[in-house]
Amino acid sequence: MEPSLMLVLAIFALIGLVGLYATFMYNRMIRGWERTREAWSGIDVQLRRRTSLIPNLVEAVGGYAKHERGVFEEVARARGGLVQAKGPAESAEANQILTQALGKLLAVVERYPELQASKNFQDLQDDLYDIEEKIAFARQFYNRNAAEFNTRIRSIPDVAVARLAQLERFEFFEPEEGSTEDVRFSFSEGPGPQVASKP
Repeated sequence: MEPSLMLVLAIFALIGLVGLYATFMYNRMIRGWERTREAWSGIDVQLRRRTSLIPNLVEAVGGYAKHERGVFEEVARARGGLVQAKGPAESAEANQILTQALGKLLAVVERYPELQASKNFQDLQDDLYDIEEKIAFARQFYNRNAAEFNTRIRSIPDVAVARLAQLERFEFFEPEEGSTEDVRFSFSEGPGPQVASKP
């Protein structure tokens, strides 16, 4: 076989190998991208559950504390902000604002022992706590997937394929700056709401 023909075959073989490797990297990145999007949908579902619970919670408290209009309006605004939030960073900020507004709403409950004893309110409180736990778990899962994907698309040689495919970094879903802990509310210890930080 002539040397020039061997060279041409070697070049084609090299191009084929590079193409196969690029395809492998692309497929791996797409799997990571889909996994991260799926992880985000887990957070989104829990945030939607949380926003759908708020009107019932406000109604339960409002039945006992009708004069607390300012608190109810603040919760409604915060809920609206979370419903309209787009993307992980904006949703995380809106979720933090809603958490603070709920803290004020639930502080109102401290003045109404009969409300604390209400079965309806206790069920809503349990649902709220359950959702908070699921949001924390979903956030951890999403952020881990986002970190892996973001690292992959910025690493050599994957970065070249990521740029060609126009794959961009995922935002993290994190609490507002200065707040690194989730907050949960418990009315089971003592006369008023206890605010506890989850590790």
